[in-house]
Amino acid sequence: MAQPAPNILVVEDDRETRTLIAKYLRTNACNVTTATDGREMARAMTDHRVDLLILDVMLPGEDGITLCRKVRAESQTPIIMLTARGEDVDRILGLEMGADDYLAKPFNPRELLARINAVLRRQAAAQTASATEGATALGFAGFRIDLRLRELRDPEGARVAMTSAEFDLLRTLCERPGRVLSRDSLLDLTQGRNAGSFERSIDVLVSRIRRKIEPDPLEPTMIKTVRSGGYMFTPRVEPILAAGN
Repeated sequence: MAQPAPNILVVEDDRETRTLIAKYLRTNACNVTTATDGREMARAMTDHRVDLLILDVMLPGEDGITLCRKVRAESQTPIIMLTARGEDVDRILGLEMGADDYLAKPFNPRELLARINAVLRRQAAAQTASATEGATALGFAGFRIDLRLRELRDPEGARVAMTSAEFDLLRTLCERPGRVLSRDSLLDLTQGRNAGSFERSIDVLVSRIRRKIEPDPLEPTMIKTVRSGGYMFTPRVEPILAAGN
């Protein structure tokens, strides 16, 4: 149940830059479609599902900022703008038109990939929040995690003692059932990369949570470890709405 490779559309008229980006992203588990101008971009977005758009500012015909505004008027597809000009006015215009991030040329392809992953994680988190909007609690395997009181109740209704970090991690897992979440993304979602946050801290928290919710912590079935991936929360999760909703 690994997450599918994201579909990235690269709109860049410079062949060398376009080829470099496409090759690097493909070697890092992304599906890539390319376009050289606004017309090719529109055709690609009609023919393919696009999870994220990489859009150069300086393009023949309509420029990237104009295209960004048009895309944003019709969809919430994430957009990362690229430009050879490092001027603040370009960055501000792009962000005002609805771009999610901005990267000035020349750039390291590794930084572009990191920004793509960060934007996609933010979008996934926003979609999850929308799906559970109005919920005051989440139920799974007889347990109830109260989002307002920040507490966990077991199937008998007894309160399960949890630290704030344990609660935040369990909530994050509950809000994304059936998805493989890397330690990296779990750190971003729960601790925001604060100083002193390490991937190992996620393993420690998962071990503690397992002792509190798993029938057999040594053979976990609810929080599964995915080799070279991270963790996946397997139970069915039901949003519980406030009375009157």
